[in-house]
Parts: sequence; C-alpha cells; structure tokens
Amino acid sequence: MKKFNITVNGSAYEVEVEEVGGAVSSAPKAAPVAAPKAAPVAAPKAAPVAAPKAAPVAAGAEVISAPMPGKVLSVNCKAGDAVKSGDVLMILEAMKMQNEIMAPADGTVSEVRVTAGQNVATGDAMIVM
Repeated sequence: MKKFNITVNGSAYEVEVEEVGGAVSSAPKAAPVAAPKAAPVAAPKAAPVAAPKAAPVAAGAEVISAPMPGKVLSVNCKAGDAVKSGDVLMILEAMKMQNEIMAPADGTVSEVRVTAGQNVATGDAMIVM
C-alpha cells in the first residue's frame, strides 16, 4: 500500500492506494475518508415562453424579422407608435453583443410580436409596420 496526500477543491485528504498485482500489506486498513459532497446544482431557469403565432401580415405591411438568433432585451415601441427611419425599435442581444433593431422607413407600428426576455430565431417576425 502506498499513502498519498490529495487536495480537492482546497480540502486535503490522506488516501491509501493498493497496487494491483503488488504485494498485499498486512497493515490494518483505516476507515475510508468520505469524499465531500458536491453542492446541489440549481435548477435552470425556465426559458421565456414564445409569443403565439400571429395572423398573416396585411398587404403592404413591412415585417421586421430577426436578423440572427438572440434574446430581446428591450422593446422601445408599441402598436400605434409613429416611427421615423432609423429609430431604434428594440435591442436584440446576440453573442453577448447588443444589436439595435431600427425602423427601415417612416411608418406606424401596427403590431409588436415579441416581448423583452423572449428568445428569437433567425427570420422570426418581431414587428409589423
């Protein structure tokens, strides 16, 4: 038997290891040292529920779709708001970067299909103007 001192996460343990095929020691065996228990893992947070699919878009309406998958951090407009080209409609976080989603043209927001905290995939309709 060989004795080793092992440190795991800052806690020191003395262990005895028997070599396979080696000579068996007649030394009395010490009671095994209990390994520290791992801290309980917190349950993951539930993902935000996706908004229900909306009705088809009216003719002439412009749909602003998600350019990439990400999480909606904030929505800066609501249905009925008049917006100008370049106004920031929402902030979309993707790959730890905040991306401003801007109005492509002057118009009125007719429908907002996402909420803050919601995850979107590439091409998901977010706002209808």
